[in-house]
Amino acid sequence: MGEWSQFRPGDHAPNDGEYMEIGEDAFHMGINNPKMITLKKGEKFPETSNHNRKWKKVFRG
Repeated sequence: MGEWSQFRPGDHAPNDGEYMEIGEDAFHMGINNPKMITLKKGEKFPETSNHNRKWKKVFRG
């Protein structure tokens, strides 16, 4: 089974990494200057700027 790709405040980070705040439907609605956080595996995600947003892992290549 695959890893979740979007996380809610209070969820635990599945892996170390950088996570970015995304809108309800990030494909259509980008966020200007989204919040960025760095978490270690097992840490809880903080609150987002509004209740319709989630966290998504940032992949740098």
